[in-house]
Amino acid sequence: MSNPRNDNAERELPVSVLMFIAYRAAENRIVGAVQAAGFDITLAQSRLLARMAPEGTRISELAEQAQVTKQTATALVDRLEASGYVERIPDPRDGRARVVRLTEMAQERLAPIARREEERLEAEWSAHLGKDAMAELRASLTRLREITDPFVG
Repeated sequence: MSNPRNDNAERELPVSVLMFIAYRAAENRIVGAVQAAGFDITLAQSRLLARMAPEGTRISELAEQAQVTKQTATALVDRLEASGYVERIPDPRDGRARVVRLTEMAQERLAPIARREEERLEAEWSAHLGKDAMAELRASLTRLREITDPFVG
């Protein structure tokens, strides 16, 4: 009987799977660094935090971008708010609606930890791939956003 792990190692993986593997590794590293610094953040919560605009984002938009139900996003935001990481404020575009944004504490203490880990990760990848290949990877992925990211525009 063949081993599925060996089968995947021997065949050429689709680019989409290779991108997912790299994304998953990066996401786990960044969330791990935030958790190691003492912040009680789950992977699911981090996916909402990563999509929050500085001026705030509606829960329905967070749910859509994180590909979860509005009810799930609401529950995650409730926990983030209870922990002091986010706050709900009136939507500047529509006073009847509310948006979620990082609290001042999260902006000053949590976000920098995530940014530093992103920088370390990119430095490691650049050292492994080489400066030119890393620049090409960034340029290629940036171009792919034009046809893959429905939230850009």
